[in-house]
Amino acid sequence: MLSNSETVELIPFSTTLLVRDTCLCLHVQRAARALARRFDTAMKPIGLTNGQFSLMMALNRPQPATMGQVASVLAMDRTTLTAALKVLERRGLVKSENDPKDRRGKLLKLTADGMSMLSAALPIWKRVHAEIDAELGDGGSEGLRKRLVAVK
Repeated sequence: MLSNSETVELIPFSTTLLVRDTCLCLHVQRAARALARRFDTAMKPIGLTNGQFSLMMALNRPQPATMGQVASVLAMDRTTLTAALKVLERRGLVKSENDPKDRRGKLLKLTADGMSMLSAALPIWKRVHAEIDAELGDGGSEGLRKRLVAVK
């Protein structure tokens, strides 16, 4: 924090425009929000958000998942994951049980209703994803995924 006696150098508006036009973080965030809105709109008729779809897809595995496994797949902190899971649990789409190997841990799995909902959502995801792939052109979506995965 600056004291009243210190002078603050003003940042020229041209710098603001430069950041607006070149900031990778800003552009990725804007694209992520646009994609999220698009999938949210498509899945609204069946009562899911894109975040819920991703979470449920992360639970679609042969054995129940730990919180850590799901948080890792979704690049999500445990607090945010817990909040998202509560909504799906209240709807009867996800079930959590105590982990017999770790009394502090929970094991997560889809319920039969959750699997049914995920099955209804998958064709919607495939359709919207194909539309976006087509808009990005040849190699666009695959190249974009490769570049994004490279960012650590």
